[in-house]
Amino acid sequence: MIEPGLGSRMQGAAIAALALVLDQVSKTWILESVMNPPRVIEITPFFNIVLAWNRGVSFGMFNTESDHGPLILTALAVVIVLALSVWLWRAQSMFSVVALGLVIGGAVGNVVDRLVHGAVVDFLDFHAFGYHWPAFNVADSAICVGAAVLILESLFTRTETS
Repeated sequence: MIEPGLGSRMQGAAIAALALVLDQVSKTWILESVMNPPRVIEITPFFNIVLAWNRGVSFGMFNTESDHGPLILTALAVVIVLALSVWLWRAQSMFSVVALGLVIGGAVGNVVDRLVHGAVVDFLDFHAFGYHWPAFNVADSAICVGAAVLILESLFTRTETS
């Protein structure tokens, strides 16, 4: 496998920064313009724009009203971002570099929300047949796409053994 150099690692950091910026810009736009006042905006028969405050982890799991919840989740996310950053530095392929950049940028975007708002701003609402997928945001999308790429890469690439 081709060893990514410093330039590709910087590309991973740039992808993380881009994911973070897109996430924060979209959330600012939703909070200050679109959802002022909060409401449900029907875009298609299966997609709405809403305003949801997620105090839990992905898709609202472990959502509690605890005062310590955001701090614990923020600390955990920071530790995970640090571990992913080490993985990014050691990445062996451009797929990994891109995927890790997306996951890191998304995670940092949600950490910023927890620090600023005490909860993550979610606004994308997909639904079908009366069932709504939990609302999510650009950061969550970056995390999911990055994780999917890492999984697919691990399933479909061959590693050389010495």
